[in-house]
Amino acid sequence: MPLSDDQPHTRTRLPVGEQPSSLATSRQQRPLRTLMTVLAVVTLLVVAISIANRGKPDPTTTTATAAGSADRAAPSAASGAGPAPSGDQPVATTTNGIAAGHPHTDQGAQSAAANYAVAIGSTDMFRADSRHTIVATIADPAAAPALQARLDQGFGGDTVTRYGLDAQGRAPKGLTFVSRTVPVGTKAVGYSDAETKVEVWCTGLTGLAGERSVLPVVANWFTLTFTLRWTGSDWKLTDYASRQGPAPMPGDQQAATAEEITGAVQQFGGFRYAR
Repeated sequence: MPLSDDQPHTRTRLPVGEQPSSLATSRQQRPLRTLMTVLAVVTLLVVAISIANRGKPDPTTTTATAAGSADRAAPSAASGAGPAPSGDQPVATTTNGIAAGHPHTDQGAQSAAANYAVAIGSTDMFRADSRHTIVATIADPAAAPALQARLDQGFGGDTVTRYGLDAQGRAPKGLTFVSRTVPVGTKAVGYSDAETKVEVWCTGLTGLAGERSVLPVVANWFTLTFTLRWTGSDWKLTDYASRQGPAPMPGDQQAATAEEITGAVQQFGGFRYAR
């Protein structure tokens, strides 16, 4: 039966020669265990450092490789990410505010197409005089009359009325008309030294900004296809087409106020493009 805590306890002391040897043994094993632990930690550190350095470039070849690649186009992005950003400096000359003198190369044609997309998507296209200036600047002279007729039909008449503008393309008092095209990417199709097609994927803003606007500024996505011809000094437009999309899913963002949109359009300028 179990003993009660009230009963006396008896302690037995063994002779010195008969003491258990477990205490002495454990004291001898402790230094060995400590040594094994230290060795294990050092081994893990060596393996970790080796793995970390495996992906680093050889410092003896980095400088030479960088110098040799400076004159080449940027490498492709990771698989599935599409072409990496690339291109030369934007052209330094303009004609009527539009970039001119693009290089006689594949990338030069893409730069021209991106800059022409910005011009065709601007508010200037809704006024007859500035529209004619744009066409004369970007079009191949041989194709200019036909392009002018198409663009007059596309941006004049019912179009200005649909956007709430008068016959001269002016917005009602107190409102700001917004039309801006932003190229997202370009792709050359069937490039040759004489002629090429370039697709320009764009997003754009259109509408009337202001407190009394019944046509608020909205964003849209579309793709422009330009046929360009080398004229001896620049790539010039001979034909164009457009289609909707591809459009991404809209983000979960709160729409800006009319005042914020007006201020952004008036304060943020556009760009000349090069690739």
